[in-house]
Order: sequence, then C-alpha cells, then structure tokens
Amino acid sequence: MSEIGTVLALIPARAGSKGLPGKNVRPFRGRPLIAWSIEAARGSGLATVVWVSTDGEEIASVARGAGAEVPWLRPAELATDTASSLDVALHALDAYGPVDWLLLLQPTSPLRTAEDIRAAARLVDEETDAVVSVCPAHPLTYFRRETNEGYLAPLTEDTAARRQDTQAPWLLNGAMYLVRTEVLRAARQFLPSRTRPYVMPALRSVDIDTEEDWEMATLLAAGATREML
Repeated sequence: MSEIGTVLALIPARAGSKGLPGKNVRPFRGRPLIAWSIEAARGSGLATVVWVSTDGEEIASVARGAGAEVPWLRPAELATDTASSLDVALHALDAYGPVDWLLLLQPTSPLRTAEDIRAAARLVDEETDAVVSVCPAHPLTYFRRETNEGYLAPLTEDTAARRQDTQAPWLLNGAMYLVRTEVLRAARQFLPSRTRPYVMPALRSVDIDTEEDWEMATLLAAGATREML
C-alpha cells in the first residue's frame, strides 16, 4: 500500500482510434506507446495494481506483455465514440472493488514519468480530493476570435491587461488524474472542488492525437535534455 492508500492505476485504450489508428500499440522509441504509461505506473511505486481497459485483443496482449493486467475486454457500449472516460473509470472501479484512489493515465502521454506520478501523490493531504496534471498556458487576454466580419476580436473584456499583470492559467494536459474514488463516484467528475494542480513542463505535456503530435513527441523524447524537460 502506498502512503495515500490503495491505488488502482487505470489506462483506457480504445481500439477504434480515428485520429491515429493503431496508435496505442505503435512503436514509440522502441516500445509500444501504451507501454510507456504502464511502465510509469509500475515504476512509480504508487499503484496497487495497473489495469488496462480496452476493447482490442491486440492492445490487451501488448499491455499484458508490458506488465499490466487486462481483466476483461471492455463491453461494446464502452467502446464507442460517445463513451466517456468517467463511464470507463466507474466500470473498472465496480469490477475491482474497494480502493482508495483512482489514477487515470492516458496512453497518449508517453513523456509523463514515474516521478511525475510520485510528485503528484505528494501533493495529497487530508483536504485534497484530486490532483490533476496541468501545464502553463497563455492568458485568455492573448487569445483572439474572428468576428462575423472577418476581424480579430478579444475573447475577454480586459484587453489592456499587461502580461506580467495577468495570472497565467493552467491547461489540463490529460496526462494523469489522481482522484479519491468516493469523491469520483459522488461528484461524477475528475475535477471535484478540492482539486490541486500538478504542473508539468509544456515540453512533456504533448498529447498524441495526430501524426504531427507523434512527430513532436518523438523529437522531444529524442532530443530534449534533462534540463529542457
């Protein structure tokens, strides 16, 4: 048992990816993409068990080979485009039984490390219901929308705010969600009111959904130094 209690690490990996077919088992720097998240979960020392929820036989086989458990293939109703991560998580929790925390790791974030997971867990205290990974984002005052006339207009009314006077927002990078299971069931969301941010560098926050994302992640993993990451 970890310092925060029992933890079910869950990696959801649907077989029917449309943006980048077969990405979960595609080799990323010598290992299947999903293996990076499995190894991070196992290496963190936090997870009581590492499960992969998938509807694909090939993904299941690769996941087991990387050290995860795949107790079943996901039912058809949870393998559609409309099935939510919450539905998948609750299905796994119902199957697993009592556990203190759910650690949801998306397999498309291969640059999230075991140390990231440990560091996120260190943010937990008695008042914390969730820790979610984020990365820095530009303030909304620097974003613009296009009007019906084809001109740029601000998203917010505070157009005169200087960058140094504007609190930078955090962007959810999707790499990990660590949530108390009782709160997840009650609130039915991964970001309950008492959620702490775990800040990851933007260079390790890439989420692979397209071929361009894949190329970027490959370049970052190959060429970035420890200081850069």
